[in-house]
Amino acid sequence: MPESIYSVFSHILPADRLHESDAVLDVHSVDETEDLCFRPGLVAEPVSTEEVSELLKCAHKHGIPVTAAGARTGLSGGALAVRGGLALSLRRMDKIIQIDEVNHQAVVEPGVITEVLQNAAAEKDLFYAVDPASRGTCTIGGNLAENSGGPRAVKYGVTKDWVLNLEVVLADGSVIETGANTLKNSTGYNLTGLMVGSEGTLGVITRATLKLLPLPKFQALMFVPFESVDDACRAVSAVFRAGVMPSAMEFMESDAMRLAQTFTGNYDIELDDKHSAYLLVEVDGFSAEDLMPQCEKMLPVLESHNCGEILFANSSAEQEKLWFLRRRVGEAVKAESVYKEEDTVVPRGLLPQLMKVVKRIGGEYEFRSICYGHAGDGNLHINILKDSMSDEKWDEELPKAISELFEKVVEMGGTLSGEHGIGLVQAPYMGIACSPAQLGVMKSIKKALDPTGILNPGKIFPEI
Repeated sequence: MPESIYSVFSHILPADRLHESDAVLDVHSVDETEDLCFRPGLVAEPVSTEEVSELLKCAHKHGIPVTAAGARTGLSGGALAVRGGLALSLRRMDKIIQIDEVNHQAVVEPGVITEVLQNAAAEKDLFYAVDPASRGTCTIGGNLAENSGGPRAVKYGVTKDWVLNLEVVLADGSVIETGANTLKNSTGYNLTGLMVGSEGTLGVITRATLKLLPLPKFQALMFVPFESVDDACRAVSAVFRAGVMPSAMEFMESDAMRLAQTFTGNYDIELDDKHSAYLLVEVDGFSAEDLMPQCEKMLPVLESHNCGEILFANSSAEQEKLWFLRRRVGEAVKAESVYKEEDTVVPRGLLPQLMKVVKRIGGEYEFRSICYGHAGDGNLHINILKDSMSDEKWDEELPKAISELFEKVVEMGGTLSGEHGIGLVQAPYMGIACSPAQLGVMKSIKKALDPTGILNPGKIFPEI
């Protein structure tokens, strides 16, 4: 690597978009992953595909690591420059290029904030449904890199289900389109699918063509308490077996809700000490009349699983209060203690078994866990809190507990990450979920597209 990284790239970008000051480097040394910190040598802020291409050409020539980043809201360390080099900030590439009302498509740059796109589409009665908890700050580029999901993935899918075509700059600076702006495409390999979820290890996405739907303008929300965590988990798959498709079905242990209340100072929702878990169930439709039949179909199912009194939030203000608490749970847990968050996912019918495994392992290794997540698709966020655990036990024993947890998850037909990606923190466990043959195929693809290994090194595969 050259002694002066700045000198390598100074001919490409003006000085006000090429940063080596301590203040800027410090900001780009962290994301939302635990307490990790890795400092890049330089931060570049391109505003066009051409600039990204030139930056990667130079990095490729000089063997300089490149870590692309957006809002740095990730939870797996994917945007951390673990080997220094160039931090490629795409936040200035934030244009919504087109919202095509005829074909229900949006063309956007990677720095567009997810909620900004949702709101722009809604103004035209269109719907972009990918809905991460951090939608107000996370970017489309980050969503694409991690294949993000969110509460409404249960009905509408995750990021990959909304992507038609991508413009990608490869490691050597060459630019490709991965597909076509069509709903069908059987022309060659699915390069679009390959890039979504690749965490910036195969290329840098500079433009995306995304699908939109007509906007469902009406929602009803139910807040359902349970004395038993097991009853709450079992109710989840029962609702689907009854023929209902909620637009969201969220699970929260009572501790998660209480932490969110304390963190936000919002106690508008009264919680009863006898309740151990809650489901937040949303249905949507194109008219108000679409909603109540769905709720009525669910009521006997929920009651048969021993739920308490259900709170119906019909007004947008009531709904916002509930969603506000749910979306702040992650921040609340982080404020409570040093923690590790696992993003496991299993077939939703096995959610009760997963919760039992989590609590059993927690008891054996003496850690406290707070669980919440997207129950409708079996995606459980398991937050392991350090509390008063010694540093030695945290560093040496906890990885054994996490390995045991992942092994049980894989035995259930699940996997390590539902939406946060592998990044840095889950990379050591890839061998639990993937066979040597699978890993060999992935590494071959990485080698073919990034032969010098400059793109986001140290992620997914720790040795690459």
